[in-house]
Amino acid sequence: MRYLLILCTIFLSFFANSLFAQSMLNLKIDKNWEFRQLSLGKWLPATVPGTVHTDLMANEVIDDPFFRTNETTMQWIDKVDWEYRTTFDVTDEIADKNIINLVFKGLDTYTTVFLNSKKILESNNMHRIWKVDIRKELKKGENTLRIVFDSPIRRGMNELQKYGLRLPASNDQSENGGMGANKVSVFTRKAGYHYGWDWGPRFVTSGIWRDVILEAADEILIEDLFIKQNSVNAQSASLSAEVNLKSEEAGNYTVSLINKNDGKVLNKTNVNIAKGDNTVSVDATIRKPQLWWPTGMGKQNMYQFEIQISKNNKVVATKSIATGLRTIELVREKDQWGEAFYFKMNNIPLFAKGANYIPNDSFLPRVGKAGYEKVVADAVNANMNMLRIWGGGVYEDDYFYQLCDEKGILIWQDFMFACSMYPGNAEFLENVKEEAIDNVVRLRNHPSIALWCGNNEINTAWHFYGNGGWGWKHNYTAPQQEMINDAYLAIFHDVIPSVLNEYSYGIDYWPSSPQAGYEANEHASDTNTSGDMHYWGVWHSLHPFSDYDKYKARFMSEYGFQSFPEFETVKKYALPQDYDIESAVMSSHQRSGIGNLRIREYMGQEYNVPAGFEQFLYTSQILQAKGIKAAIEAHRRARPYCMGTLFWQINDCWPVASWSSTDYYHNWKAMHYMARKAFEPVILSITKEDDQVKVYAVSDHLKDFKAMMTVTLNDFNGKVISTSQRQVTVSAATSSVIESIDYGKLIGSASKDAVFMKVTLTSSKEIIASGLHYFDSMKNLKLQQPDINYSVASSKTGVVTLTISSSTLVKDLMLAIPGHFTHFSDNYFDLLPGETVTLTLETELSAEEVEKSLTIRHLLTK
Repeated sequence: MRYLLILCTIFLSFFANSLFAQSMLNLKIDKNWEFRQLSLGKWLPATVPGTVHTDLMANEVIDDPFFRTNETTMQWIDKVDWEYRTTFDVTDEIADKNIINLVFKGLDTYTTVFLNSKKILESNNMHRIWKVDIRKELKKGENTLRIVFDSPIRRGMNELQKYGLRLPASNDQSENGGMGANKVSVFTRKAGYHYGWDWGPRFVTSGIWRDVILEAADEILIEDLFIKQNSVNAQSASLSAEVNLKSEEAGNYTVSLINKNDGKVLNKTNVNIAKGDNTVSVDATIRKPQLWWPTGMGKQNMYQFEIQISKNNKVVATKSIATGLRTIELVREKDQWGEAFYFKMNNIPLFAKGANYIPNDSFLPRVGKAGYEKVVADAVNANMNMLRIWGGGVYEDDYFYQLCDEKGILIWQDFMFACSMYPGNAEFLENVKEEAIDNVVRLRNHPSIALWCGNNEINTAWHFYGNGGWGWKHNYTAPQQEMINDAYLAIFHDVIPSVLNEYSYGIDYWPSSPQAGYEANEHASDTNTSGDMHYWGVWHSLHPFSDYDKYKARFMSEYGFQSFPEFETVKKYALPQDYDIESAVMSSHQRSGIGNLRIREYMGQEYNVPAGFEQFLYTSQILQAKGIKAAIEAHRRARPYCMGTLFWQINDCWPVASWSSTDYYHNWKAMHYMARKAFEPVILSITKEDDQVKVYAVSDHLKDFKAMMTVTLNDFNGKVISTSQRQVTVSAATSSVIESIDYGKLIGSASKDAVFMKVTLTSSKEIIASGLHYFDSMKNLKLQQPDINYSVASSKTGVVTLTISSSTLVKDLMLAIPGHFTHFSDNYFDLLPGETVTLTLETELSAEEVEKSLTIRHLLTK
């Protein structure tokens, strides 16, 4: 009898699930698409999701937009209208459903949509989700879907003329697009970087850039499930499952919340559901929850929750989501220095380590899962715990946030506004409101979301209350200034916070980055003792790298320095005749007007400027790494005054000279290898302050620990000039000086240009941290041409091991294999005299091929 009951239970469960599977259907419409210029020419095959540019390239109408200066020949594409069409079949099963919607997850941007020749939608926002009830228009059998895309430039011009006032948009490359002074980007809710940036090209795309879904249900369609975390701690998590649904009929239903991790029903309630739109809430408590932590602090525990809606013991609708239970708080409280700015994770202060993130491609649909996996893995493998999603791109793909949840990368989420002023008419504000609702609702269950931020740099650029800023304000009359400022306040101090108050919970809002305080008149500066800071004195103002230690911040949310990509990347977009920094092609792939000159200026201060093209590319990366290392260490040494360091930027949207630490193909630059070391949980940072050489130990660990510290002074041939050793205590979650040595006594009779200092922390013979310090500029060091020895062997399938050594110091050793993108377990490092380093390389090449092809570059290479 017992076994019979079990079999019956299994059968009934299967039967119920089968009934549900038939009651709710999703059909992705991604086949048989064609496109053409509106009413012109023949129809060509199209890919959906996609863009006009990539479809033109696939059909060989245009060449690779990234190659050489092809960008300049493709500015006509955004000035004309385009159309896409497809057919899809509808079965009786779908057509007989009571609820049938067509969901457009991303339309770029101005569209008119026709289903079976009847207009069903007009869209005007790339960032929104558009849903249309199509029961009346859909028919059994073949259906035709056609989408007309208006030129975003023409529509933008119409909006500008209607508004009657040009608005500031510093990075809109309108001249490159043949638009003169008409910077129309701000009038269209579209990714700002598509119009150009100081690291990106101008490709103003159109297209169906995210999925088109036909969804159908018999009786009830669950639109959204939000797990509201009312209170969470180690003992208990108090939750409310808020369910938004659409019902075709009124009635009494049972709504159950299930913890799918263990299959238990947390709570169920009987509710009367009205016909139409409904909101239902189910409360629940989880005892001793497994908390979600960012990487480096604990495990990324995730819960799978499911809502089941039943009627007469039959499941009529269900929806599942995954989330992590945690608390995160932006702490802004008065302290002895001013006002703090840091994140508290599950009641523990967090030092944020990471980078700013831009879109991975100018043509977003071709990023794919592998691209997202690579960039998130690059962050994790560099010991980061936070990425800032910058406001000139897009609210990222769902899969990206899923990866961040799984890998423990916190997200500072900008709304999509950057470096520009925006209109404030009622239609625009309503569009922004709906955009905010769509994306807050879509993202709010992700435990990785740490902060909502209104915009990038607009408050500090506009600087309405005072005399600072970027000079925009002075181009307008007093009444015009008031009008522009009213629009700013409406968007960032009214519309967006109102949406967050209604649709989000437990995540703080910051109106603009950087800002000294919440109110619009609290503008950021390089001397603020509150808020967050974007410090660009290094780079834009030619401050020396040492000024990173001078301009400290409570939270450094942006800073950076440029470099060129590696030679293998340059070869993807340039020909040999272009291999000159000042060539037309190399200049086209350098969007900062001062970029090449600025790199050369700083390089001349720190290094001997190479004459060779490849060595110049390499040295630019070493220079960038040196500068950002100085910044990260300065910020971490300043803990707890400073509690976050996010450099600009982790990635690129095309192959280019930029501030990125990984290039367009996700190859690690010298800077990313350096950042991985500078972001380790425990670091040693060595500085010379007046006549003292100080060793700082910076620890993210939550407990003090003891270790053996060894300090040596060495010459470049490996001779140990002096050594000392003693036990030290490294304090928890802070920065402290563990050694201070008189500079004169340390150096003695040695020459500062021929020695280096090495410090290590060990425990049970395991190296916990190490640090190197040189006492002169890189160009003054008396380096010798090294005698490098190496051997290569296969350790396992697809992995090659390289063992390398030198009897003399090799400064900034770079390993590469021409014709291949390669990622060694370490690169761009100092090979110390007499030491042997073993590296691994994942590659399809054999050990013999690696040994034959390997190239080595260092500071003395020509």
